[in-house]
Amino acid sequence: DVVIVQQPKSVCVPQNYPVTLSVQAVGTGPLRYQWFDGQQIEVPCATESRLQVSLKKSESYICRVSDQYCNCIFSIWVRVKVLNLPVPPGWRGEPYIIAQPTPQQSVRHGDTITLKCLAFGMPSPQYQWYHNGHLLPKKNNEILEIKSAKADHVGSYLCSVSNVLEERWSEAADIALTDKVALLIGNLNYTHHPRLMAPIMDVHELASLLQQLGFRVVSLLDLTLQEMEAAIDKFLQLLDRGVYMFYYAGHGYEHLGRNYLVAIDAPRPYRTINCVCVQRVMCNMQERRAQLNVILLDTCRKYKQSGPTSEINPLAPLGNTVYGYATEDAEAFEVQDGGKSTGIFTKYLNKYILQPQKVTHILEQVSEDLGKDQLVSGKQVVEIKHTLKEPRALTDPVGTAGHTMELHLRDACWRQANLPGRKLLDFPCGVQVELSFSALFSNILLVFGMVRNSGTMVQDCTVDLHSEPVMEDIFSGPGRSDEMHSLLLSKADNPDCSLRLCCLQRLERSLVIKVELHYTHRDRKLRLTECREVDIGRPLIASCRFSNRGPADRRQEAMQHTVGHKSNTRQSSHLPAHHAR
Repeated sequence: DVVIVQQPKSVCVPQNYPVTLSVQAVGTGPLRYQWFDGQQIEVPCATESRLQVSLKKSESYICRVSDQYCNCIFSIWVRVKVLNLPVPPGWRGEPYIIAQPTPQQSVRHGDTITLKCLAFGMPSPQYQWYHNGHLLPKKNNEILEIKSAKADHVGSYLCSVSNVLEERWSEAADIALTDKVALLIGNLNYTHHPRLMAPIMDVHELASLLQQLGFRVVSLLDLTLQEMEAAIDKFLQLLDRGVYMFYYAGHGYEHLGRNYLVAIDAPRPYRTINCVCVQRVMCNMQERRAQLNVILLDTCRKYKQSGPTSEINPLAPLGNTVYGYATEDAEAFEVQDGGKSTGIFTKYLNKYILQPQKVTHILEQVSEDLGKDQLVSGKQVVEIKHTLKEPRALTDPVGTAGHTMELHLRDACWRQANLPGRKLLDFPCGVQVELSFSALFSNILLVFGMVRNSGTMVQDCTVDLHSEPVMEDIFSGPGRSDEMHSLLLSKADNPDCSLRLCCLQRLERSLVIKVELHYTHRDRKLRLTECREVDIGRPLIASCRFSNRGPADRRQEAMQHTVGHKSNTRQSSHLPAHHAR
């Protein structure tokens, strides 16, 4: 028998580089050799144990070894990989890396990570990838591909390149997940102060536009002070090195150079301790050293007391913060625009926000348009401040470097905001009812019921939906416009019934949807009712358990001041169809 004792070795070399492939075999009597190329065609004059080639393009080879008794055996296939790149003088076949992995990459959640390391070598080098110093099993090719990127994949990657002569290491490649997060809060149903209309549409439309820009958006309506502070704390947990926006629409004011946002449960008159301090939020955002922080406030700023003027105090050397206030020492107005209520600042903001321009330029355009609006000309002037060291846009790609526990925490918080999947309920009478769900806001869930199969013995089916516990419907109060109801129903295709579940942040236990099916039995001609229940857990923002949060800390300085009755409310404008924020 013929036995090969040394197989040929694959190589990776430059164009026209001389290569010798060799095979060693043992057997009875003299042995004969014949080399074949990748098309299994005999290589002319290649009848020795050694094959010398000098190639312009890559090729594969195999060698047949036979004896005088017609016994034969084939070697393994080997590859002569040829690249049109040079090697340094005096190169002797040790690994020489010619293509390093991209030093920094930013990918979105769920995207594919691709890293490449390529090296010359005789024999061809072996590759082994490492992640944060740990060997990656079965990741031993030139190209490392990881599908469905998530937080566990963030960090530093290295590739070991080796052959029998030497081992070399690639340069490090840092993988980061892009991060664009926005927290939008709109307060409208105040207990002790005038109610508002515009925050509903303002928050809804801005959320939709930000999602088009790749933001992960948390949009919340009607928050108490405790809920506002809990939402802001959760938002701050999501911050790292990306782009972040905090937006508020509702009542607000300025006192002693500081700006305050009024919660829906603020008393009358209220003190600063009953409100959220904008400067505190801004300071916490800046501490995260993000690529860009954007703070936009569509709220009044009247009744400023004596004291220093409001200003941004950036953390040296980087602030990277843009601050847009709907007004300077004045009221912010709501306006009826095409049958819907909107804050006039947010109206023009939404007009420009998708444009690939730096944020400060967008706000300047908003200010110009607002100044030209005859309804508020001279009554509302936008204030713009920033601490940017270089131009930044909401459309810019963002990324972070390194592998941090904070990233895991951010992802864990984000995964909590879950939307229930479709449910198909079978009733004893043979009817099937499908429940579907849609998030109008992060704390408002729409439930739709649709009869999918009416069965053979029933007719005139109707469906009613209820919840346990019963959740408040903030849209059912007087003065809500028809266009608001059309917005709520636009999320489903002609459902048989719907249910709005608002203020989910106050949910203290699992939410149960009760489905009542009313129908007439064809034979008995009786009107009957059957019920089913389905537990959907803690949907959307309810999973963050705001209600379990203890009272927030207050700054001692905030406890010393009381703001008079007039500073509590937005003032009604003398302009028709306008209301001050």
